[in-house]
Amino acid sequence: MPKVSRSRGNHSPLEAVPMAVESGENVEGVPAREDNSGAAVAPEKPKFSPLTAYELNGKKIEFRRVPVPQHRMTPLKNIWLDLYQPITEHLKLDMRMNLKTRKVEIKSTPETPDFGSLQKAADFINAFILGFEVRDAVALLRMDDLYIECFEVKDVKQTLRGEHLSRCIGRMAGKSGKTKFTIENATRTRVVIADTRIHILGSYQNIRVCRDSICSLILGSPPGKVYSKLRSVCARLNDRV
Repeated sequence: MPKVSRSRGNHSPLEAVPMAVESGENVEGVPAREDNSGAAVAPEKPKFSPLTAYELNGKKIEFRRVPVPQHRMTPLKNIWLDLYQPITEHLKLDMRMNLKTRKVEIKSTPETPDFGSLQKAADFINAFILGFEVRDAVALLRMDDLYIECFEVKDVKQTLRGEHLSRCIGRMAGKSGKTKFTIENATRTRVVIADTRIHILGSYQNIRVCRDSICSLILGSPPGKVYSKLRSVCARLNDRV
């Protein structure tokens, strides 16, 4: 172990204290290894993770990797071309599926017009994995002010369990999905109800109105009351426009 000098002198508490280096150690205090002949060998270089970006012809090439859960592998395989074409043809990106790691890998190319396209493509793939249809998720590539918000039923009301939780999910969906469709059309959003998780796709203001309506249903409000409140809020939003 290196010996620390006890005579601090005029050093302030934030300054480094001189350290005496013993023989057999390098400057950084790491003991030098010796080979069979007794000669000192430099310590091994650290190993780093693979690069996520590099330069090609003076242009930065970046990557995005989107993990795919097991239950979405088959839908992704069936609709792969519908995801592949807009990303490669319109955004000028490279995309492939890594079956070993179960991740969709997206890479920019020298022909990519904008580096923001890489994040748009990752959001597009992530929206499909969350359960949105391709025709709805493709709006993320065309518009800049669209977002996805996710939350769980228990984030709104933690005491729901068993049959009470099942009835709550039924209130949000409605008979044959009627309540969900009504909220989507009124707020101009898209909603995915995946068990106890809710995903909302839309603009910031529309997501807020949709979220308030869904939270009212979770807390026990009847659909009729939610519809009337939704009608007045949407009328007020249309007047502002």
